[in-house]
Amino acid sequence: MVAEIEPSNIEKSFLLESLQKGIRVDGRGIYDYRTLKIICGPEVGLVEVQLGQTRVLARVSCEVTRPFPDRPTEGIVQFNAELSSLCAPGFDSTGKPSAQEVAITRMLERVIRQSRAVDTEALCILAGEKVWTVRIDVHFLDHGGNLVDAASIAAIAALRHFRRPDVTVDGEEAIIHDVRERNPVPLSIHHTPICVSFGFFGDGGMVVLDPNLLEEQTQASSFTITLNSHQEICAMNKAGGIPLDSKQIHRCIQIALAKVDEINEKIKEAL
Repeated sequence: MVAEIEPSNIEKSFLLESLQKGIRVDGRGIYDYRTLKIICGPEVGLVEVQLGQTRVLARVSCEVTRPFPDRPTEGIVQFNAELSSLCAPGFDSTGKPSAQEVAITRMLERVIRQSRAVDTEALCILAGEKVWTVRIDVHFLDHGGNLVDAASIAAIAALRHFRRPDVTVDGEEAIIHDVRERNPVPLSIHHTPICVSFGFFGDGGMVVLDPNLLEEQTQASSFTITLNSHQEICAMNKAGGIPLDSKQIHRCIQIALAKVDEINEKIKEAL
């Protein structure tokens, strides 16, 4: 179960009054992102992302498995998101996955796997017999708000940082080489999808980029756009009851396009 500690009505009122004046309680501008740090290693496929007070750790691993019967020439990409009491006092890691863990996992599946960011055909070893299953585990260490953006950055950076063992195929036999004997090889990544989230307040007239935890707990709606460096929209997701008009959506897309370029540069520098 997840039982977040809700802010008081006074805190929410103060935040809304500040936003009406164009001021955010953490001192940022309306369309400012928090400080982003990306730390890779020491193992391949291990990436920590710090977005303000939010910290996320993504770890990529792989193993040889049988492919799905309806996709005999494609490897498998799996995601798992985990929130624990280490992340925030209100989270409980016991029992079945929480609704928020499931939602983040599905979001990662949608923006990375379903957008075909990873070349799954390149993960095939022997058609119908052996493929690589790549697993991305996302662990949240600190919850300072906007977990989705931090998770997407960590996951795609970890995939780009990861190296799998090299394989030699001889007829019907596949030899998996030890990484100490032969250099491992990177995954084939088609593009780098990045989530950029906005929070809407009141009747939708007030909007902020990269909401922190207090802003998330006060917002009336959230809107997440996923774009890549080719300026392609990979996914959009809206939660909450406030309707958004075309002008608001277009404005968010323009802001997100600029932000995605900055984030991609951060990922390149870290790698």
